[in-house]
Amino acid sequence: MDSLRHVPPPSALSALSRPELEALLLELFGKVTILKQTVAEQREEIARLKGLKGRPDIKPSGMDKGTAPAKPANNEKRPGRGKVTPRVEVEDKVINAEIPPGSRFKGYQSFLVQDLVISVRATRYRRERWVTADGRTILAPLPEGIEGHFGPELRRFVLMQYHHGQSTLPRLAALLRSVGVSISKRQLVRLLNENREGFIAEAQDVLRAGLETSPWVTVDDTGARHAGKNGFCTQIGNEWFTWFRTRSSKSRLNFLDLLRAGYTDYVLNDAAYDYMRNQGLPATTIARLKAEPEIRFSDQTAWQGHLNRLGFNALKVTPDPVRVATEAALWGSVQAHEFLCDAVALSDDAGQFNIGRHALCWVHAERLVHKLDTFNDQHRAAQTRVRSLIWDFYADLKAYQLKPGKRRASALRTRFDRIFLRCTGFVTMDRLLARLHANKAELLMVLDRPEIPLHTNGSENDIRYYVTRRKVSAGTRSDIGRNCRDAFLSLVKTCDKLGIAVWDYLGSRFKVAGHAIIEPLDHYVRARLHPA
Repeated sequence: MDSLRHVPPPSALSALSRPELEALLLELFGKVTILKQTVAEQREEIARLKGLKGRPDIKPSGMDKGTAPAKPANNEKRPGRGKVTPRVEVEDKVINAEIPPGSRFKGYQSFLVQDLVISVRATRYRRERWVTADGRTILAPLPEGIEGHFGPELRRFVLMQYHHGQSTLPRLAALLRSVGVSISKRQLVRLLNENREGFIAEAQDVLRAGLETSPWVTVDDTGARHAGKNGFCTQIGNEWFTWFRTRSSKSRLNFLDLLRAGYTDYVLNDAAYDYMRNQGLPATTIARLKAEPEIRFSDQTAWQGHLNRLGFNALKVTPDPVRVATEAALWGSVQAHEFLCDAVALSDDAGQFNIGRHALCWVHAERLVHKLDTFNDQHRAAQTRVRSLIWDFYADLKAYQLKPGKRRASALRTRFDRIFLRCTGFVTMDRLLARLHANKAELLMVLDRPEIPLHTNGSENDIRYYVTRRKVSAGTRSDIGRNCRDAFLSLVKTCDKLGIAVWDYLGSRFKVAGHAIIEPLDHYVRARLHPA
């Protein structure tokens, strides 16, 4: 009944004029809409907890595709697929024809056939053992690439099918057994998870290379399941790399910790103090930290001990000084390692991502207008008009990226104000426009940095790859399984973006006979972003 506390008693309704009754009716419609949305969210959560199918998502607005320049009309016949060029060496095989006497030879007609050979081979290595005159035993070494009782080709195939082919463990085991491999599910799990520290470290190096050299990154997160509990997977990436990490929280503390890319230190520097001031931490509290000579702390234990000595835990004020100071020290560590120093982080307006130079996704901003509930023709007309203005403005932002200039930037800023400060007569719409206008600096970051994208579609595509893995195999149980899954999904997506075949990448890492030479992926990321 709390939502009806502003409704006048029934006896007073007759005294209201028609405009007042219409205003009251619209207010009640808005409250009913909010209640319906709350009930729908609760039903969706109940369905998710029961394992039922949730409600379908709203279709995208299509603003990005709708504002793309029209393709020139081409009435010419569509060309064919072109000549097929196999990635392997072509073997020539001559087929003889039965010919009558007196025929003349006119050369050959080529017919290319690509095929796949799947066979299982078991090799027993008989390693010589010798005992020297001084009693030492010499054992002949195994060939390069042999680790354990499964060869490099099999290990490459297992990782390729599971992570890149998005196969499940039971199906992969059934496939291997059907072609003649004697292997159990437990052995498959070992092939996927054991001795994979090198891949985990390489994925970490890819993140460091991206954060050090990228002019921008897009970030997003999605739900994850680990050890029987709900968690969150955070994605960081751009055109040349992707990195995933699953944690139990998606707070800003967690995001800042991920941005350290494996480092554990806490640093108090100018970036940290600026962060504290921006978060409203009192100057006297900041002065306590500045008065101490120690500015770098090796890990969380050392940092928390420092805060305890300064009495931060005893402070019961808002904002929480322990949280703000910890976030600031993490941001100081990120900057100290030269991560995201001048880069822009582009997000969908989730609060935990608002760090440093931050930009907002225009597709998500327009989606708020697109999803707004309307109750009459006036509301629908206002919604259509505003969406049309936003689409036109978005198209001009895309044109600005191709040919930036100060005068055009100034004109676009003025035009932004006219769009988002207008009064439409639709109260809910006006409040939404005012909220979007408050994010003007982040929505118009592209005017200062034309190289950044206007949307987070790249993150959406990367997250979709992770969601497919989540749907196929639910969650992970062990920490090493979680870390391996995140690392291999990161490496596979990075290979795809760099144009490196995942099969060749795994062959290089396992030293398969005749493998291609693939350098550590962070080298390619740095070369793409800084060719010089």
